[in-house]
Amino acid sequence: MNLMGGIRELDLHGCTYEEGLKKTEKAVKEANNSIYRIRVIHGFHGGNSLKGMLREEFSYGRNEKVLRVVGGNNEGITELVLREY
Repeated sequence: MNLMGGIRELDLHGCTYEEGLKKTEKAVKEANNSIYRIRVIHGFHGGNSLKGMLREEFSYGRNEKVLRVVGGNNEGITELVLREY
């Protein structure tokens, strides 16, 4: 996991749905006030199960720390917005 100016990157390449969920939940739980986004790199060539998991598990107020889920700079990235910057 990398940290770049308030954005933490989490690479889920090769993870199953459950593995990706556990890693993402841990990253959200451990995020302190200096982190305003978690950029999840999941890829898209192998399918959309991880992208779907992020939207299903973290959208619509399902996690109290996540304000919203947005697409990243490409199809293989989804960002969890923890607070506005």
